[in-house]
Amino acid sequence: MTTIKTLIVTMCIAGLSQIAVAQSSTPPRISASDAKNHPGETVTVCGKVVDTKVSKYGLAGRGKPVNFDLDEPEPHPVFFFVTFGSQAGTNPGEAQAAYQDKNVCVTGKIAVVAATPYIMAADRIQIKIQAENK
Repeated sequence: MTTIKTLIVTMCIAGLSQIAVAQSSTPPRISASDAKNHPGETVTVCGKVVDTKVSKYGLAGRGKPVNFDLDEPEPHPVFFFVTFGSQAGTNPGEAQAAYQDKNVCVTGKIAVVAATPYIMAADRIQIKIQAENK
């Protein structure tokens, strides 16, 4: 019986250590135009915010989502990310002002809609403003 317990504990520790290593690794950094080659992957996408759009409808508890196009605006965006306004979700203009015309990097899992890759950045800690010279 002790051997089985030891085996189970060893397997749990081995499994948990792999999860810890996977979570601590830094996602690869890619350009907005390269995001189309990485659907389903967790990456950091960097580019310049060139256009924003506030959704007509909001989500309960979050407010209105704001889309940010990186590098190329509509009608042919190469990548966009979605986030919300202030923490209370009541001010989408605050999010627009925070990122408009800035170089940003956003980290998350890439999804695709209408052939355009995007990241849902529900937590704004996923978005980092970069220095102008990067």
